[in-house]
Amino acid sequence: MCKTHVLSVASAKAPFEKTTIERRELRSDDILINIKFSGICHSDIHSAWDEWGGGMFPMVPGHEIAGVVEAVGAAVTKFAVGDRVGVGCFVDSCGECEYCLKGEEQYCTKGVVGTYNALDYEGNRTYGGYSQKIVVTERFVVRIPDSLELDVASPLLCAGITTYSPLKHWNAGPGKKVAIVGLGGLGHLAVQYAHALGAEVTVLSQSMSKKAEAHELGADFYYATSDPAAFKELANRFDLILNTVAANLDVNAYLSLLRVDGTLVNVGAPAEADSYHVFSLIMQRRSIAGSLVGGIQETQEMLDFSAQHGIGPKIEIIRADQVDEAYQRILRSDVRYRFVIDIATL
Repeated sequence: MCKTHVLSVASAKAPFEKTTIERRELRSDDILINIKFSGICHSDIHSAWDEWGGGMFPMVPGHEIAGVVEAVGAAVTKFAVGDRVGVGCFVDSCGECEYCLKGEEQYCTKGVVGTYNALDYEGNRTYGGYSQKIVVTERFVVRIPDSLELDVASPLLCAGITTYSPLKHWNAGPGKKVAIVGLGGLGHLAVQYAHALGAEVTVLSQSMSKKAEAHELGADFYYATSDPAAFKELANRFDLILNTVAANLDVNAYLSLLRVDGTLVNVGAPAEADSYHVFSLIMQRRSIAGSLVGGIQETQEMLDFSAQHGIGPKIEIIRADQVDEAYQRILRSDVRYRFVIDIATL
């Protein structure tokens, strides 16, 4: 067993503490990763505060993991000691169902194994990336291109793939008009990806305060959703709307912005249920959808695409003893745009 220092919470909303856990012995297909950086995702807060239910405590959050290979099992062929690697939201799946065989492990019918706050197929708890080391099966490790710094690559393992995957699935590209709702941790990456894919990109944000940043990231247009006139001007305009915010919206108002056959895709997950009128869908054959990150192959594709196009999150590096403060700042929207923990400070 490998002992490692971690940041853990003993119960919902408890402060983080530096504790120790044991990682499993290296199996033949396992990789031991020396974690350098771990991004903070809003879902870490939902989990650590048990806002979605099902919290298993003590909990070690973190599924935006970037580091260096320290050791490999005897059967590992894809990675070697010293390689720069990443781990995202999941660490195992059945590998046999139709979705795993299609490279969509996130929809595994047996149930994909979360990087933290989950049980593996042997009933053992999983602990995440707020940790010095982690052991992961080779199949769920991705390679970080040399041109991506590890701290910048870290948030791409969740925020990056969360936005890249639906844009690809719903064919964002030349000739398509795409709206991104929110210019936060997810939204500022979605704008970059949609622009690089060749779509016309509009940002819909509450106020005009981020207009200059949106254009710097690649947005063609920017509207404040606090202005009712914006919804009249943009009616029936978009092929795709990607909702990146974790707050409840006036769904009918946003559906009115879609063209015939347009789709509103949700990647932000508010704690409370949304509601809408079916006629908002029926009259123009519109759709509401959701998307859950991406499979391992697509995650690697996203990293390579990011490196090729110079895409990355705007980050603020924090020490391990600043995580509680960072959670509060995220809730106040006081970060531009992602916190990343320097694990060397743990």
